[in-house]
Amino acid sequence: MRLRRSARPAALALCVLSALLAPTATAHATPAAPGDTVTLPVRNALQALAIQDESRAGYERSKFRHWTDADRDGCNARLEVLKSEAVTAPEQGANCLLTGGRWYSWYDDTYVDNARQLDVDHLVPLAEAWDSGASGWSAKEREGFANDLDDPRALIAVSAGSNRSKSDQDPSTWVPPFEAYRCRYVTDWVADKTRYRLAVDPSEEAALSEILSRCPSEPITVTFAR
Repeated sequence: MRLRRSARPAALALCVLSALLAPTATAHATPAAPGDTVTLPVRNALQALAIQDESRAGYERSKFRHWTDADRDGCNARLEVLKSEAVTAPEQGANCLLTGGRWYSWYDDTYVDNARQLDVDHLVPLAEAWDSGASGWSAKEREGFANDLDDPRALIAVSAGSNRSKSDQDPSTWVPPFEAYRCRYVTDWVADKTRYRLAVDPSEEAALSEILSRCPSEPITVTFAR
């Protein structure tokens, strides 16, 4: 009985999100605006994402201006992530130089005691974002994506080795070696793609669906960035 009672709301949530993600208004809902928030099970969110082939034509990393200091406090976006994710707070010196501190790298279940051994990873890589929709964004929108401190899922401090192993791959070819983190990883991936209205390609969608089939379909709350 519980499944029957929940099936209709879940289906309704999927229809609403699909309408919100649509580029034009529908009879049921208007497109979501930046700042609007939606909550629904992650599998439903995945179903609402557009599926399309990707193209890297014209991509250059420099088209995503990153590690900016939006609040002008001397700490750029990378350093802000390191400060916020430290399990033992580092000391902060002049020009936001961080010394000491300790971090946990979720990708490979490793503790890191030196900030220089960490990378701050774009959960959805810049090249992947370009491939799946960001090629049509403005330079300002790409900068916002590359320095997103408003959603803690967007940027994550991990060991340099694990990040460089991942590179610009999507979950069809790379998932974290730490198996216990994989459900959270793909859930956050879907949330980030939903936040920025990015598409998924067929192999990516299949991989996400397969992994999520073995995970709890937990609700995600997403605030649209664009």
